[in-house]
Amino acid sequence: MYSTSDFRRGVRIQFKGEPYVIVEFQHVKPGKGGAFVRTKLKNLVSGRVLEETFRSGEKVERPDLEEKNVQYLYFDAKDGYVFMDENSYEQVHLSAEQVGDNRYYLLENMSLMLNLYQGRPIGLDFPTMVNLEVIKSDPGLKGDTASGATKPATLSTGLVIQVPLFVNEGDVLKIDTRTGEYIERAK
Repeated sequence: MYSTSDFRRGVRIQFKGEPYVIVEFQHVKPGKGGAFVRTKLKNLVSGRVLEETFRSGEKVERPDLEEKNVQYLYFDAKDGYVFMDENSYEQVHLSAEQVGDNRYYLLENMSLMLNLYQGRPIGLDFPTMVNLEVIKSDPGLKGDTASGATKPATLSTGLVIQVPLFVNEGDVLKIDTRTGEYIERAK
């Protein structure tokens, strides 16, 4: 069981019979009455976001979540995204809806954490950073060195992001998977 004092961003809880992750939380202590915690919760199965208020000290259950180490194998139009369980070597299939925009960070043979709820796959935990190669980018203009100037670049997975002018085709970049933003050139 979790108490409201255990609430942190990213904590997974069981609420109304469904697994949720805490996206935002705020402890509120009004001048009159008891303290409470205002939260924004994201349903791990449906992706729906809701706002909920808990009284201070209220308890919620931990969800029945299981995690497995998997390796991304390939995408197939019929089967969707195919992963292999690194322990049992079984193949796990996820639909395009289950993977969502995270498909732009998938690289063949990448190791990930698969989240299962009551035996059903519900999502993937990605590493914080991935290295992707620039396959298309306009050259930066000489003398155009205004601070913070950016240009669009297409990466090897099809993701289009804004990058600094000095980035060229063939460069490998570190990308933050939480925000989809350029961090730095990979060494």
